[in-house]
Amino acid sequence: MAFYEYVTKEQLAGFDKYKYSAVDTNPLSVYVMHPFWNSVVKIMPRWLAPNLITFTGFMFLVLNFLILSYYDFDFYASAQLHVHVPSWVWVTAGLFNFLAYTLDGVDGKQARRTNSSTPLGELFDHGLDSWACVFFVATVYSVFGRGETGVSVVTLNYLLWVVLFSFILSHWEKYNTGVLFLPWGYDVSQVTISIVYIITAVVGVETWYVPFLWNIQYRDLFTVMIAGCAITVTLPMSLLNVLR
Repeated sequence: MAFYEYVTKEQLAGFDKYKYSAVDTNPLSVYVMHPFWNSVVKIMPRWLAPNLITFTGFMFLVLNFLILSYYDFDFYASAQLHVHVPSWVWVTAGLFNFLAYTLDGVDGKQARRTNSSTPLGELFDHGLDSWACVFFVATVYSVFGRGETGVSVVTLNYLLWVVLFSFILSHWEKYNTGVLFLPWGYDVSQVTISIVYIITAVVGVETWYVPFLWNIQYRDLFTVMIAGCAITVTLPMSLLNVLR
């Protein structure tokens, strides 16, 4: 049976009238990334489908995950007295992560530029974003690993749920308000992760063995930043926007 036999004319009319609405107030995005993305989208051919851009960016994250799964299958490669991940892998990870982040910011601009925005495109984009939450968290975990100065698997599991919670919270907020208020933590985390990969390639994983301050390890800073951003920024802002 054809798709149109399942829906009413009123539902189809609503589908055609639907318009994606998002608000991004993060200074990093507004003053740095969006001007950069606007320049990038201008060099893209108009025939390039936005969904293809979305999928390509997602595949860069998948490649990162697969490469580090090969070199760090059990998450012990960054621990002391273990064979470390080659430097070129960290360079590749930093480049691929930034490319994925860039393409994720460009796909919507390409859709509006070519007048090809659709609810299906939004669903495809955000559906892949939900999977990306798992891939980029698991991949950056290899920087610290499971050694004495690393992060336990239990903590990694909690961090994955925190990131997924932030993602779900933003879409719950959109469901209630009709507007997707993009969380500040996403842009900051993506830029930070890309930089961390490059730093690791240059100075090696040994640099994360030394305490950041007093007895505070870098892994603790990493954990607190993720959890703290979700609890003190994402959650209060989402609740406030819904209440308004």
